[in-house]
Amino acid sequence: MESQKLNSNQSNSSLKEKRNREQTLYSFILPVYSNSLHRVVSIAYWKVEDYFKSFFSNKNQSKANPINLVVLISTFLMMIGAAFLVYELQPSFEQFNLERMNSTWGMAFLILSITLLAYKACFFLFKVYLYFRYKAIKSVSDEELPTCTVIVPAYNEGKLVWDTLLSIANSDFPADKLQLLAIDDGSKDDTWYWMQQAKLHLGDRLTIFQQPENKGKRHALYRGFNLGTGDVFVTIDSDSIIKKDTLRNLVSPFVTNENCGAVAGNVRVLNNEKAMLPKMLNVSFVMSFEFVRSAESMLGSVLCTPGALAAYKRDAVFNCLEEWINQTFMGKPSDIGEDRAMTNMILKQGKEVLFQRNAHVLTNVPERYKGLYKMFIRWGRSNVRENIMMAKYVFTDFRKESKAGARLLFINQSLTILMTYPFMLFMFFFIATHPLLFLSSTLASILIISTFPVLFYAKRYNLSESIWAYTYSILYTFGLFWIAPYAIATAGKSGWLTRELPTAK
Repeated sequence: MESQKLNSNQSNSSLKEKRNREQTLYSFILPVYSNSLHRVVSIAYWKVEDYFKSFFSNKNQSKANPINLVVLISTFLMMIGAAFLVYELQPSFEQFNLERMNSTWGMAFLILSITLLAYKACFFLFKVYLYFRYKAIKSVSDEELPTCTVIVPAYNEGKLVWDTLLSIANSDFPADKLQLLAIDDGSKDDTWYWMQQAKLHLGDRLTIFQQPENKGKRHALYRGFNLGTGDVFVTIDSDSIIKKDTLRNLVSPFVTNENCGAVAGNVRVLNNEKAMLPKMLNVSFVMSFEFVRSAESMLGSVLCTPGALAAYKRDAVFNCLEEWINQTFMGKPSDIGEDRAMTNMILKQGKEVLFQRNAHVLTNVPERYKGLYKMFIRWGRSNVRENIMMAKYVFTDFRKESKAGARLLFINQSLTILMTYPFMLFMFFFIATHPLLFLSSTLASILIISTFPVLFYAKRYNLSESIWAYTYSILYTFGLFWIAPYAIATAGKSGWLTRELPTAK
């Protein structure tokens, strides 16, 4: 009897000790989270207050859209409400996590989540460090600039192609070193007419071609590469406008760095005054290019040179041109992701791929949800495909210089893809069992995480537009979360999805 009581007391003692450890752990986590949340809420409040002052000022009132203001106010109220709920529901959060910690699968998932969170935090801080070290290369002199062939593939762009071609022709780039090619990929609208008008206006400075039928952007570029005579190829989308100094800034790294094989331009949104989605994407693009690609550039391994504006060394292109045009995935010709594929094949050659923050381009983006998700599906499928392709060479001796940066970027991309389904399943489980906890914690997390893009954009450009980072994060989390799992599941599917003419309503 005494031994049973002793064992029972020991069991109770160890159970209490375990609970005390769990309580100690959680009593550390929750205050830190709450303190961070309090600071972020304060910063967000100040930012939104400044935005409202700007909105109601006489200077901006005429161009402000009341619907936009309503959306921003609603966004802020949702996140503040979520922050309040997180604070009020702390005992429920504690109970939920203690339940997970008391189960084998729950503890395993918690450890995995904390590990990945720690990794992501460290990776983010590493990118911040690289960002502060990054400096765009200044333009070289006219004499040093390489000869350049600019290729503009176009499909159903209408008058926009005229604006694109004129912006290129007005570049501060030596005319005797610039070849401009425009290729109509079998458009169904008046794109060819506007190309002809541009030809009449620019004369011998522009050469235009028309594909006999629509073959896809990759084939239009392929024709341009074979016709081009420049030492550097520049590809520009036909719905994009460049600045006067864009071309010279874009191609200067090829002069200063012999191992540079490709350069990515800095993409901003052209139609951000026309609709709400472009406003959100404009803030997102600044993060994607000016922060993420700046960091990637410091590693010599920018993963994607955007179709809107990219430059490629002639030799690097022809070293992989036939492989690129004949690329297949799961036995089918690849008709998407031509920019990511070209970047991947140039990295594979051991070349560096850089980013030029001072090479600006403004491009049109979807203004409606349907166009947005189709664009993201295409990007997601391309990302899956090229990550698989990258796996075949990234751990080989593909480059004389350091390969650690490219490998780290690959691992980060792979982890994101691999963890898509586990975290989606956990999300559904969380929603089914604790919907209020899920909603409040998700919105509060958005408030914390999205404050960095808000501050980054506000510092680089202006405050009033930066607030859209919060709205975009909510849209992406609740309205576009399905894109990644769907793109992974349908990676073998082809189709551009967004190139057709808009249908009449």
